[in-house]
Amino acid sequence: MTAPTTGPVRPRRPLRAPGATRSNALPAGAWWLWALGLATAASRTTNPLLLGLLVAVAGYVVAARRTDAPWARSYGAFIKIGLFVVGVRLVFSVFLGSPIPGTHPLFTLPEVPLPDWAKGVRIGGRVTAEQLLFALYDGAKLATLLICVGAANSLANPARLLKSLPGALYEAGVAVVVAMTFAPNMVADVVRLRTARRLRGRPTGGIKAVLQIGLPVLEGALERSVAVAASMDARGYGRSAQVPPAVRHTTNVLTLGGLLGVCAGTYGLLAAQGAVYGLPLLVAGLVAALAGLRLGGARSVRTRYRPDRWGARAWLVAGSGVAVAVAMIWAGGVDAEALRPGVVPLTAPVLPLWPAAAVLIGLLPAVVAPVPPSPGAPRSKEIE
Repeated sequence: MTAPTTGPVRPRRPLRAPGATRSNALPAGAWWLWALGLATAASRTTNPLLLGLLVAVAGYVVAARRTDAPWARSYGAFIKIGLFVVGVRLVFSVFLGSPIPGTHPLFTLPEVPLPDWAKGVRIGGRVTAEQLLFALYDGAKLATLLICVGAANSLANPARLLKSLPGALYEAGVAVVVAMTFAPNMVADVVRLRTARRLRGRPTGGIKAVLQIGLPVLEGALERSVAVAASMDARGYGRSAQVPPAVRHTTNVLTLGGLLGVCAGTYGLLAAQGAVYGLPLLVAGLVAALAGLRLGGARSVRTRYRPDRWGARAWLVAGSGVAVAVAMIWAGGVDAEALRPGVVPLTAPVLPLWPAAAVLIGLLPAVVAPVPPSPGAPRSKEIE
């Protein structure tokens, strides 16, 4: 005999992120905090395995959560810029030499004689494997930083990021929106012009094609960015209310002093021997800067239409990037050799397990962030 059921049994839904709408879309600041956390982690290591893992994490999240908006197409351009940076670093190492000693010579270039006052500088000479490997590690670190910034540019809506700025900083909004929309607009114009040339039967590669596309691309991207800035100015950006001189001076002192403290604290955290004073200076600078921004907000006369809300998903995305940065900074103090493998003598880099596991925390946005609509689906205005 079976017990009677009390009601209809509802099927269990799998635990997955909802579809992205205007009401649940992540604030742009959450994406930037996540990306800056990955970039901070990249700045603490030259291990190519960890750097490659950071690039893979950023690329996977971008592939899983970017939209079909124009700024979302800039990630590939940042990857190309990163590869270009690595190539330039290797070329400089070959032609200008390196202070890294090496016992495995690869080839020797003709050395240009220099005067006595240029001691320590050489052009040409012997090129060793250790020298090239050191340059490769150094260039890969900088390339990873650029790729992490590119991930934030691809995922964060620049207009929504500008709307989230504190009231004390909104006067710089016109310049910020021009700077942040210039690169995405330029990438979109490159794609559009190359498609038009391909349809007309003209070549899209080579130096001649690049020269013919370059000027229209720069002009079009700048005009679109300036048009957005003009529309912002027409809506009241840059206007401020009158405040007492004492409040204005206090705001300037707190903001400037706080930013200087943030810079000094960040330098201390990134330096090898400044971790003791770096964290207190960073915390004190943040508190002072936030207090200055709070006071400076009294000058703002604008209102916000449907401001972004920081929900649990936004905090998880931002916290995952911060967790990766904190774990990598901690690992740098515990096992610095694993994060910065030596090149003399030549040894293969080893992947440290728990720092690699900490980097994988950066994949959390690919799970918790709302899923954007597919490119073929109709685009909803609520997502803008």
